[in-house]
Amino acid sequence: MNAYSSSLAESARALLDPVSTGDTGARRIGRLRSYDGLMLEATGLDKPVGAGARIVDADGHVARAEVVGFRGNNTLLMALGADAAHAAGARVEPDAAGSMVEVGPGLLGRVVDALGQPLDGLGPVPATDKWPLAGKPCNPLNRARVTQPFDIGVRGVNALLTAGVGQRIAIVAGSGVGKSVLMGQMLNGAEADVIVVGLIGERSREVSDFLATKLNGPVRQKSVVVAVPADHAPLLRLRAAMRATAIAEDFRARGLKVLLLIDSLTRVAHAQREIGLSLGEPPTVKGYPPSALGLIPRLCERAGADSETGGSITALYTVLADGDDTDDPIVDAARAIVDGHIILTRGLAEQGVYPAIDVGKSLSRVMSDIATPDHLASAQVLRRLWSAYEDNRDLILMGAYAPGSDALIDEAIVRRPEILAFLRQAPGERVGFDDSVAILNAMMAA
Repeated sequence: MNAYSSSLAESARALLDPVSTGDTGARRIGRLRSYDGLMLEATGLDKPVGAGARIVDADGHVARAEVVGFRGNNTLLMALGADAAHAAGARVEPDAAGSMVEVGPGLLGRVVDALGQPLDGLGPVPATDKWPLAGKPCNPLNRARVTQPFDIGVRGVNALLTAGVGQRIAIVAGSGVGKSVLMGQMLNGAEADVIVVGLIGERSREVSDFLATKLNGPVRQKSVVVAVPADHAPLLRLRAAMRATAIAEDFRARGLKVLLLIDSLTRVAHAQREIGLSLGEPPTVKGYPPSALGLIPRLCERAGADSETGGSITALYTVLADGDDTDDPIVDAARAIVDGHIILTRGLAEQGVYPAIDVGKSLSRVMSDIATPDHLASAQVLRRLWSAYEDNRDLILMGAYAPGSDALIDEAIVRRPEILAFLRQAPGERVGFDDSVAILNAMMAA
């Protein structure tokens, strides 16, 4: 059992059997038995995994927790505050509010934490509607196909890795390769009704920097930010990603076109790893327990287009490739479930090519359903030139390649500067979808 292993059925059961925080029935009131690091153990609390709880100490101090598992007849809890101190015998009460999220248009322009508390100093958040933290059950047949292009505002992505409305994309890169710059371009260039951003496990300085540089101006008024820095409890980091997704789901249910950005999916998996190991799960590949890898598809599958409401969630998930290893377990798990991936490479970044998109290793799985035949043909020509150069890069740089040996390689060498110039885009520059395709077609037809 783990913090996010509560199924949609369990979430529905929690909704059908709400318990107010003031419930004092003897059967539902537990006592804290032990406190070991992140984990708390309580007796007498009969609630499912994922349910919320309140811990009331003898001095009246109240802290929130979440049910994460069971040991015999006892319930295992994890405190939402890592520095909370509790004594054995403390009162434990159910908290129905723990499984619900405040949603609605009142969140637009606001910055909240994992518990929905405002961080921007603008007073209480006027959001009165509720949405399950773990999402609502969804019939897979209600998910609409991805058939319309989503203008992301970045020339290289629009033309070569065309995104679709309702698509889920992983942005994979090592540290310092330009993920933040690319995210800023996408957020300011995307054509979306609402933007929901989950900043998970970032440094506190980066949160304020992100708001000041990436979400400034008019885009801020149609955005919702859920931020939890790296020094917060792992359960809070996990809940922040779930809260951001739940907020996006509510806007989708209202028929809106939503762009969801989770930065980063790797740190969400790290949070689940801490929780899983605390519960005694065996570590598997690179120390990740099964629950950490199983979390990724459950979170990503909540995005997509809804054929009933006409709303959509186009999702961007950044994935940190530790040591530039694109075969990392988290990278593999994310790449297997999303509808496309953008690989950023350090070699291009060192050449001053931003965004540093490796065209050969990146892919949009829905591009063939979106792009016109002429657009697809132009993109394929550029890909062939890119692959021809990369496959023979060492020979070319060493001077071992003899010009005239292969016409495709000769063309790839000649057009390499032109292709790199096409990929380059200044942080404040926006190139629309139609313009991106027109430039690509003209360049490949020359």
